[in-house]
Amino acid sequence: MKTRITILLTIFLTTTLTGLAQQRRVQNKPYIDQRPLHFGILVGTHLQDIEMDNVGLQAIMSEDGTPHERLIVTDAERWNTGFTIGVLADWRLHEHLSLRLSPALHFGSNHITFHDLKDTDAEGHPHPYTQDLKNTYLAVPVSLKFSAQRWNNYRPYLTAGISPMVNLTSPSSDYIRLKRFTTMIEVGLGCDFYLPYFKWIPELKFCYGLGNSLDRGHKDRLRDANKQAFAGSVSSAQTKMVVLTFYFE
Repeated sequence: MKTRITILLTIFLTTTLTGLAQQRRVQNKPYIDQRPLHFGILVGTHLQDIEMDNVGLQAIMSEDGTPHERLIVTDAERWNTGFTIGVLADWRLHEHLSLRLSPALHFGSNHITFHDLKDTDAEGHPHPYTQDLKNTYLAVPVSLKFSAQRWNNYRPYLTAGISPMVNLTSPSSDYIRLKRFTTMIEVGLGCDFYLPYFKWIPELKFCYGLGNSLDRGHKDRLRDANKQAFAGSVSSAQTKMVVLTFYFE
């Protein structure tokens, strides 16, 4: 009998605590999602990377007309941190669907390393050369936001879209340069948190560049034959970004 009472009390307490945990709380900003159009600002950080395809062995003509071979291996050896700032416009299409426009500036760089396998030290190690490929992208992402049902003061969501981007960095004489215009596809997830005075939205987004982002004509604009060898060591490059954004609506 005592065992049965203990089991019943356990079931009762578990059910009661579960029910209390699932009770609705006072909802902050209960009608904010009913607006047809609302705006916000965004700040965040991001990681940049580039996937590059190496050409391999190159036949280079030196300034005195002597041909020689160069074998340069090029790689972006790490993800680089940057800063993001922008604005947001959200247009409500349905209870669970909205169209978002979020123009933003991405300030960042890519650290690129070159290893000339034909130029080695006394121990046979290739001499490394580096370049910090700085960039400032103006991005205008257009995306769809698929939101779950709101529960208390939070609401998770998924997002997907496309982001045309313009590289605002001025031309330079660096080894490698990226195209001025590029496009990325984006997928992400986040959660709306309804606070007493505004809505706070952390979001993690993955971006992948479409097509070749490498400026192939940059090699021909370089006058230094040595730099031309480094610029010609790569045939294509695809940009990638991971963006952590905080929206305030």
